[in-house]
Amino acid sequence: MESLREILKHPDELYYLVKLKMALRGAEKHIPSEPHWAFCHAMVYKFLRNALIFQQFETKIRDAVCVFFLVLRVLDTVEYDTSIPTEVKVPMLIDFYRHLSDIDWHHSCGTRNLDKVVVHEFHHVSTAFMELEKGHQETIVDFTRRMGAGMAKFICKEIATIDDYDEYCHYSAELVEIGLFKLFNPSRKQDPHMEKLCGSTFIFYQARTIYDIWSNQYKRDMIEDYLEDINEIPKPRIFWPREIYSKYVDNIKDLKCEENSIKAVQCLNEMVTDALKHAGDCLNHLSTLNDDAALQFFGALAVKGMGTLVLCYNNIQVFKDKVRLRHGFAARLYEQTKTMSDIYNVFFEFASVMKSKVEMHGPNAMKTLSELNKIQEICRKSELFVYKFRIVFNEPKFYIIKGEQGYNSYLTAVDYESARAAYHAGLAHVEESGAANDQHDHIWHRRKKKQSHGEDMSAG
Repeated sequence: MESLREILKHPDELYYLVKLKMALRGAEKHIPSEPHWAFCHAMVYKFLRNALIFQQFETKIRDAVCVFFLVLRVLDTVEYDTSIPTEVKVPMLIDFYRHLSDIDWHHSCGTRNLDKVVVHEFHHVSTAFMELEKGHQETIVDFTRRMGAGMAKFICKEIATIDDYDEYCHYSAELVEIGLFKLFNPSRKQDPHMEKLCGSTFIFYQARTIYDIWSNQYKRDMIEDYLEDINEIPKPRIFWPREIYSKYVDNIKDLKCEENSIKAVQCLNEMVTDALKHAGDCLNHLSTLNDDAALQFFGALAVKGMGTLVLCYNNIQVFKDKVRLRHGFAARLYEQTKTMSDIYNVFFEFASVMKSKVEMHGPNAMKTLSELNKIQEICRKSELFVYKFRIVFNEPKFYIIKGEQGYNSYLTAVDYESARAAYHAGLAHVEESGAANDQHDHIWHRRKKKQSHGEDMSAG
């Protein structure tokens, strides 16, 4: 949980934090008593900021997801540990799926304490794996094999092009969600189109270059975790494609240099814009889910991913410190996005917020706006979309605008009644004219100088 000082700065989020904390404590009381299952469930609770997203499933599916998560966590740990020699790491990744039933397999690796514990005490995970239904076992083995082989490929291969980047994200992120979808629907036949849509939710969420909740949140996580990856000891992990960062600097490490701040932010914005291209398929996939538990599971990942992209966009802090959504803000999002209508609403509003951060003179501004317009158009066209001028950030409304110190963003208050009137007038114009841009976005640009009224959705 966040510091008391941070909570007191955002008292409106205290209710959601307490409610989430109480729900987690209640769920922890139902952790199985068997040592191997107790270990697996306890570790997932420690890894995830909100483990409730998988508690809503029936026991068999919840156990399968729990084991799948920890198996992929081990893959992730091996891949990320730059101290493991390549000649050792590559066969470990390729052959790991063969050891899922081997209670004697363990290793000493990892850069984080929790990761080290899971890898060293993997016999608990193996024991739990062998108690799963045969269909769930086969799915976990299959996707572990495919992901391990893909990760191994890029241990020896630079992520040079955007195509390389997309392929890497397929192995390290897209296959995660396709595997999850298969766990939820073990009898469903392979559907290439559904796999594409399904994978987009996880690729999108994983702007890992922007975050970390599932073991591999790549495109989002890779954006968010730039500083952590580039400072990795004994050598950096590089996930941003050279095709993008070479437009701004010769060496990706130079993005964190103060003198390259403007170029660094422009590069960051292009990375975020690239992640936005998956949002449409993400929304389309979510709209096909008929199971409420599955919708809330994937929906929570999606809205959190979009929120992190908004936070990272045009934000120089990505190159200076860990940038992530506050726990209270994330808890509020989780509570307020239970249905597809809620998800459309949040995506629409987040897109509007990001529009307000776009620097029109930036090299990727028009492309970014185009992607955001596509997102909002998908939301608008859905019969489930009824834009609610309701709380997502705060009440009265808070919007991200550019701070006076350059690219550091903060949220500032806008008069509720004026904003609501401007919104309704703008929406009526859009519906009548069919214009692609949201006329109500003008309200995002109403700025107030008093930072005492501002609010930031980032942690710290």
